[in-house]
Amino acid sequence: MTMKTTLCAILMTTAIVAVDKIQAADTLYVRSGSLKPAVLKEGTHRYLVYFKMGKDSNRVMTQFWTRSIAKTVYADKPAIRIQQSWEDKDTVMHTTTSYCSAADLQPLYHEYWWNKRGNGVVDFVKGELILNGSKVQDTDTARQRKASFAAFQQAQQKFVLNWHLDLETFPTLPYKTGRVFVIPFYEPGSIPPVNTTYTVSGADKLMGYDDKPVDCWILVHEEKGNVERFWISKKTKEVLKLEQEITQRNNQKMYRYKVKLAFSS
Repeated sequence: MTMKTTLCAILMTTAIVAVDKIQAADTLYVRSGSLKPAVLKEGTHRYLVYFKMGKDSNRVMTQFWTRSIAKTVYADKPAIRIQQSWEDKDTVMHTTTSYCSAADLQPLYHEYWWNKRGNGVVDFVKGELILNGSKVQDTDTARQRKASFAAFQQAQQKFVLNWHLDLETFPTLPYKTGRVFVIPFYEPGSIPPVNTTYTVSGADKLMGYDDKPVDCWILVHEEKGNVERFWISKKTKEVLKLEQEITQRNNQKMYRYKVKLAFSS
């Protein structure tokens, strides 16, 4: 090997190592000290949620999501209570009450109800999982109950965040263009914890009232058949908008949107 070839090899190796270090530096595996829950705004927040069967199609399946945030105490610890109510047409289709640690958003309690689908309680403090009024135990043999209990046990053994509170989790992240967040999300009572990747793809502006632009971070989650783009206000830290592209089995695309309402009652 000539001196020139050796030098090129060294430079290429150095460049690869440098890139790896940059990528590693810009990847944040979210842990207890990664978040800033103090930025969450107490009060009632509402979102308009709807679908389109094509990019230029009419809006269908309209929903209104009400999310109320309050600082409180739970199990003798400072906590944040988040209550949700999802309305579909003229019916409440889903409700939840969640408590999480005020220090790092670790889930403490999650109770949910789905119209015609059942209810559940996931108590992280007591270590209890209750589905449709019946406590789940490791001796249960029904496949769904066994899977739910195994997932809950996994969630108790590590730092996780409540995936049902993603709109409250995203405001607390430390944003930087190009940064990748790896978030250990767990849907209480459901699937096991999953390390889910979100990338800060850059910044954008949303036009607000009085033609005033709102500076936002763009947070992207992408997996096979699903792309989500969130607009998070740089000033207030709130999630203002979601555009989700879903590829169906017939390869046709459908779209879901969430838009924060500035005024509601």
